[in-house]
Amino acid sequence: MPQTWRLLQHGARNAYDNMAIDEAILRCVTGRMVPPTLRFYRWQPSAVSIGYFQGLEQEIDREACTTHGVDVIRRLTGGGAVYHDYEGEITYSLAIPDDYPGLPRKILDSYDALCRGLVIGLRALGMPAEFKPINDITVNGRKISGNAQTRRSHGILQHGTLLCDVDPHLMFTLLRVPNEKIRDKLIAGVEERVTSIRREMGSVDRERVTQALIDGFAEALDITLVPGELIDHEIALAQTLKEEQYATNEWIAMR
Repeated sequence: MPQTWRLLQHGARNAYDNMAIDEAILRCVTGRMVPPTLRFYRWQPSAVSIGYFQGLEQEIDREACTTHGVDVIRRLTGGGAVYHDYEGEITYSLAIPDDYPGLPRKILDSYDALCRGLVIGLRALGMPAEFKPINDITVNGRKISGNAQTRRSHGILQHGTLLCDVDPHLMFTLLRVPNEKIRDKLIAGVEERVTSIRREMGSVDRERVTQALIDGFAEALDITLVPGELIDHEIALAQTLKEEQYATNEWIAMR
């Protein structure tokens, strides 16, 4: 019999709220206060997130981010720097106990299992999506989704992006690169190796794409997704995490 998960469709929030909410959900899932949770959200304003282990000044041009009104945030998960565009991205997160039935214990295998929902959803939209280890989804050989994961407090938090559109020029204005010549090569590389919903389908219907992903996760994980809300404890915990961690320069610039 399928397990029941909570589905949250949160719309747009700033980077500090988004990352604090993800961690608050993880803590409440592992505390058995709420069921496993799948969440969809956007970033407003747009933001750049860096992985937990990255050095801020080595990865981000903070002056450029300020000029363009782009937030900067450090994630709880690892991986590289990512530009989250308000118009150009759908973001998901999922939080589950680390002893979830049927989930592979090895991290690399768990990426395959948890990303299967993205693959099924994109295929339902007519795109020949494939999982590409370690943690990417490709369509026609080009990356359309990147995913990151952390395990702590007996739980797993995985979140990832689905590109609706791509602006490599803006991306490499915000990310730090050695010089203009290398910037041009990086932009050309993104245009060759990265794709988007718009590139593959000609247009973006966010509601249709999100529903396909919801259906994909339900099928891949054999779960029933029930729309819900954050509980009061999650809301309060997220506010505390935002104020004491995610929105502080000590956290953002810790490396």
